[in-house]
Amino acid sequence: QVQLVESGGGLVQAGGSLRLSCAAFGNLFNINVWGWYRQAPGNRRELLATITGGGSTDYTDSVKSRFTISRDNAKNTVYLQMNGLKPEDTAVYSCNAHGRVVAGVQAPYDIDYWGRGTQVTVSS
Repeated sequence: QVQLVESGGGLVQAGGSLRLSCAAFGNLFNINVWGWYRQAPGNRRELLATITGGGSTDYTDSVKSRFTISRDNAKNTVYLQMNGLKPEDTAVYSCNAHGRVVAGVQAPYDIDYWGRGTQVTVSS
């Protein structure tokens, strides 16, 4: 099992910055992709950024020039640096750990773990 704990959310003025952290606990052996998502009230959950075990990153267009995902392997922590925040960035931000288990004769299967999320509110 894997437990994810997010922190770093809060209230910030438009144009400001926040750094979110996602600390991971447990057996991370099968985890190979880490992601940050957000969900605003009435909206669907949106994938923002991913980082692989090898360090490759990818971003959705709306945050590509403003957000940076990174990972500290020694601390088992994934970060999301958010700059140039806008009121429309207001949402609950959650991290995800995704992997695939391949074990003997059993068919491979995907695993996903989620944190509880941290609220980010951007005032205009």
